Amino acid sequence: MFLVSVGVAVTLGPADVSLVNVRDVVTNHLGLTSIVVRASEDAIVWQERLPRALVAAACGAGLGLCGAILQSLLRNPLADPFILGVSSGASTGAVAVGILGLGGTVVGLSGGAFIGALVAFGLVLLLARYSTGGTGSIVLAGVASTQLFSALTSLMVFAFADSDATRGVMFWLLGSLEGMRWHDVALTAAVATAGAVIVLLHTRSLDAFAFGDDVAASLGIHVARTRTILLVLTALLTATFVSVAGAIGFVGLVLPHAARMMFGQRHTRVVPATAFLGAIFMVWVDAGSRVAFAPTPLPVGVGTALVGVPVFVLLLVRRGARA
Repeated sequence: MFLVSVGVAVTLGPADVSLVNVRDVVTNHLGLTSIVVRASEDAIVWQERLPRALVAAACGAGLGLCGAILQSLLRNPLADPFILGVSSGASTGAVAVGILGLGGTVVGLSGGAFIGALVAFGLVLLLARYSTGGTGSIVLAGVASTQLFSALTSLMVFAFADSDATRGVMFWLLGSLEGMRWHDVALTAAVATAGAVIVLLHTRSLDAFAFGDDVAASLGIHVARTRTILLVLTALLTATFVSVAGAIGFVGLVLPHAARMMFGQRHTRVVPATAFLGAIFMVWVDAGSRVAFAPTPLPVGVGTALVGVPVFVLLLVRRGARA
């Protein structure tokens, strides 16, 4: 299913490329065949569309995993990767580089976004530590951090940006997979895979956290240490994907709920199912965003919201019908 989705997504775009040509280009580059393919088709498939589809899949899988972690860890069905303020911090970092020129060419837009995301997460941990320290404090600290960094982003855009800079930054803030290359594939795939492995090692803890800290502690789980590990993992995953692709919402909110409805509540099933569904979801949303207003691509964050909101409403209706 995943390979078929990626293959079909690669064929979609302003330039027509058949599924057979996609197969030939991929097998040629893997050294399995030496079929003659036009140079233009080879470039479109191997240098543009395939890296983009694979980055979309990695981002979808990783953000879905983050949502599954946070919804269990915080016992909040509305929790998603951006509840920790990471996305807003990344936006502020990217705008600081793109508009104010902080860091120059050394840091870059993605580097600024990653640094901003980590700063925002550090602020959330600091605020939560000096309050009650519970899950409610983390959520409230995330809300405060989100509002702060959103205000800083708006201030910089309003006070210092010209029209060209504003247009470029805003397109990135809405989520964009334009210009993805193989080094982006390597980074996002490695981070998503490492994150999935770590989460799978903590599925028993996630099952316990869903029933509260006291239950988790009674089962022999070191609550504070495990929560810190999973929160840091979520922040690093989100920071990486946001720095590469911009702010992509609703993936981490919707996909864990879909996985639970299809496969039950046990995280040994929910975690891999969420990653798989997230990858396929993002591949198709990105493909649709690419062709909906061709030749001008729709920001992928807009696409995920347009698809994610109806899906989420449908999940809520189905859950209400079953209750």
